[in-house]
Amino acid sequence: MADEWQETTIGDFAPFTYGKGLPESQRDSSGNKPVFGSNGIVGYHNRALTAGPTVVIGRKGTAGAVHYSFEACWPIDTTFYIVDDDPYVLRFKYYLLKSLKLEHMNADSAVPGLNREAAHALKVVVPPLPEQRAIAAVLGALDDKIELNRRMNRTLEAIAQAVFRHWFVENEEAEGWRETTIGEVVTVVGGSTPSTTNPAFWENGHIHWATPKDLAELQSPILLDTNSRITELGLQEISSGLLPVGTVLLSSRAPIGYLAITQIPVAINQGFIAIKCTNEVPNYFILNWLKDNMEEIIGRANGTTFLEISKSNFRSIPIFIPPSEKTKAFVEIVEPMYQKIIANLKQSRTLSALRDALLPRLMRGEVRVHPVDG
Repeated sequence: MADEWQETTIGDFAPFTYGKGLPESQRDSSGNKPVFGSNGIVGYHNRALTAGPTVVIGRKGTAGAVHYSFEACWPIDTTFYIVDDDPYVLRFKYYLLKSLKLEHMNADSAVPGLNREAAHALKVVVPPLPEQRAIAAVLGALDDKIELNRRMNRTLEAIAQAVFRHWFVENEEAEGWRETTIGEVVTVVGGSTPSTTNPAFWENGHIHWATPKDLAELQSPILLDTNSRITELGLQEISSGLLPVGTVLLSSRAPIGYLAITQIPVAINQGFIAIKCTNEVPNYFILNWLKDNMEEIIGRANGTTFLEISKSNFRSIPIFIPPSEKTKAFVEIVEPMYQKIIANLKQSRTLSALRDALLPRLMRGEVRVHPVDG
């Protein structure tokens, strides 16, 4: 590492400020200022605690998680936060904290917690200000593109949903429409979990196997990967087998309502209703129909420990099927939008991998960048 890099501590270089509690009764979902908890955005409010971009650090719960808010926000009392008048320096501090893996500094036994004094005592070595800005510019450019892709995808999803509502809900036409149930027009299946005590079902598995947690982590309703894999023997334990690309997944419990269209062949656990679609009712139509009818779906759920929508209760939900030429026209309009969403997601995955590979090397001075003036 170059001689001009200086040793300091987090407390001297990037001191943490305690977040401030925001009572639930004061949260205003109509506001546009993000409210940050330890695991990220937990809601929105019409006021912000900070005046601009903010680094938020989990203090309780998801302790040590580091988040970057591109805008003014409200970090609640389960967090610390950092602000800086220099946006490049703030982002450098964000990346520095990310590289420290603060989540390993759990100071509480019952509830995960990050101790401020312990974090402040951490020794770090930082480059001169121009190089801090340069590092932030390189990593920030990658994250800015990822954020742009995320926002574009949200807009494309909203447009597709608006087209669906305009064509099939708000201006519903009875003439030529067929009333039936969802179970009559699609194939509904569930999944299961191969025994986790049998390594033959899991070790060196190459077949994607999804749980609702995979969908909870999605920013768009497109499944490109899963956290777990099973073997061919494991797949034989699941009656629904390997589901094809284009299957629509709906989490059926804890909670109900996560959605995705698969872009990979996948097997699923028991927390799903999987929907195999047809040309008459294509997957893009069903995805948006599910979004529009989620209240009805949840209303048919039951259970004592947690609510669950059974396959039989789901199959009996009424649906009006428009003429095939109308659904075909709908797909012709929205399919390019979803293909763009998929392309953006794949690009963001590549950019994330590049950022994660560069981050530790930049922070150790193994890769040097030209300073940014100003």
